Amino acid sequence: MALTCIQLCQRCTSLLRSRSVGIITLQYSTDAQHWPAALRNSFIVPVLPSVLQRSQSPCQTRQRWNLGVRSYCESHAKVQPKHRNTDELPGTDMVPYQNPLSHQLRDGGMHLKEWETALDLDDAPGHSALEEISHEEAVRMDIPAALPPVSISLKDYVNGSETLSKLVQLGVQLWKLEQRPNVGSMLLRLDFQTDVTPRLVFLKQLGVEDSRLGHLISHNPFILTESLENLQARVAYLRSKKFSAESVASMVSRAPYLLNFSVKRMDNRLGFYQQQLGLSAQKTRDVVARLPRLLCGSLEPVKENLKICKLEMGFRENELQHIVTVIPKVLTANKRKLTQIFDYIHNTMNIPHDLIVKFPQVLNAKYLRIKERHLFLQYLDKAQYDPAKPNYISLDKLVSLPDEAFCTEVASATLKDFELFQKTISYRQTPGLLRDDTIHEDGDVKEALRRLPEKVYNDRMFRLKRALDLSMKQAVLPKEQWTQYEEDVHYLEPYLKEVIRERKEVEEWSKK
Repeated sequence: MALTCIQLCQRCTSLLRSRSVGIITLQYSTDAQHWPAALRNSFIVPVLPSVLQRSQSPCQTRQRWNLGVRSYCESHAKVQPKHRNTDELPGTDMVPYQNPLSHQLRDGGMHLKEWETALDLDDAPGHSALEEISHEEAVRMDIPAALPPVSISLKDYVNGSETLSKLVQLGVQLWKLEQRPNVGSMLLRLDFQTDVTPRLVFLKQLGVEDSRLGHLISHNPFILTESLENLQARVAYLRSKKFSAESVASMVSRAPYLLNFSVKRMDNRLGFYQQQLGLSAQKTRDVVARLPRLLCGSLEPVKENLKICKLEMGFRENELQHIVTVIPKVLTANKRKLTQIFDYIHNTMNIPHDLIVKFPQVLNAKYLRIKERHLFLQYLDKAQYDPAKPNYISLDKLVSLPDEAFCTEVASATLKDFELFQKTISYRQTPGLLRDDTIHEDGDVKEALRRLPEKVYNDRMFRLKRALDLSMKQAVLPKEQWTQYEEDVHYLEPYLKEVIRERKEVEEWSKK
């Protein structure tokens, strides 16, 4: 009790440093049964004199202050709000204390009245920087750690944070994490020994390779805040569904968010794929083990692709089962890319459904590769995909072989001939495009396009719209409008190189 009151008084002294004046009202009970035993034997009343009297020695002042506060607490003194009238004192058995030594107490010319004392809280003795303290007091001192500098980048906190420094050693890309809201502050609050180490040990025991830990945490830092009980329960569920230990480790490495989802959600996802695809439990496990993000991502793209495969492409249920079993990525592929590839294979190359089902990997190939190779074979008069006719070329060899093997084994031509064809015919003939018109628009390309001159940008948009119109009409440009070799200017390349160089400089600077 005494220690609590001492701490309260010290806090009040530090908070009320604006020379505010507090009113201390002292009361004691007139009923002897409420008195402590020590007070019934010898009642000591001069409490405030020992508090207010000054001494030349700071140590003695502090000791008298503590003694006075302790005596004040033991004598049932109470600190109350300002009472200017004695009628406001609560209780009928409580009477104001009249200090018999009030005429002896003066502080700055201020008299102590009968039952209330005006006490300047700013005059309370403070600690001096030159004051000597004992060894016991020094041991009890709690010195807060220095705050890290205020910064918007985690790199300024790495040297002062064990968690961040260890994560960097694991290969975690902090520059990616700091761009996500609230992730940086979450990492700074984590303790490496109590929060991070147990989860790293868990992942290591699960079978995740050391080289994959940095990649996993870079994509899913929230796994460091998941409880070990939940992580163990989710792994136990996967093992109960007869996923092997190697499969679980591979799934966690390739789908970082897998263990953040509850057991109920994973069970619902497995049931959905088994029911919608009509697969057995074993085949469902194989599909999910090969593409574990099926348990993490949204179901809407999957439902949309299944609808497209059945209604627009015309695949039967058993054909769709075979396609998904061989190429699970069909379920999560971009809808526009999937329909574009199927349209070109089925309508332009005249490949029937049964051949597509026999070689479903063609649906996962690059559209430009299929188109260039088909046009090259057509130019050589070798585009024959019917297995019942001579000089048959399988779709597997068409899309899976590298360029050199494709030229020698399939086209019976040299790689130089194929490269020359790519430069002079492929995208220039059919849609009338330039090479830089076919570059995939990622973040760097979009920034480079923004920096193009207005005329160059407008010409690009005209060629793209014309190519889209030709594709919808299944038409080809007249020969006089084909793009000539000398006209194929790499108009975007210098701007793109500049953007990539600037981005790499920013990344290197952020890593320092």
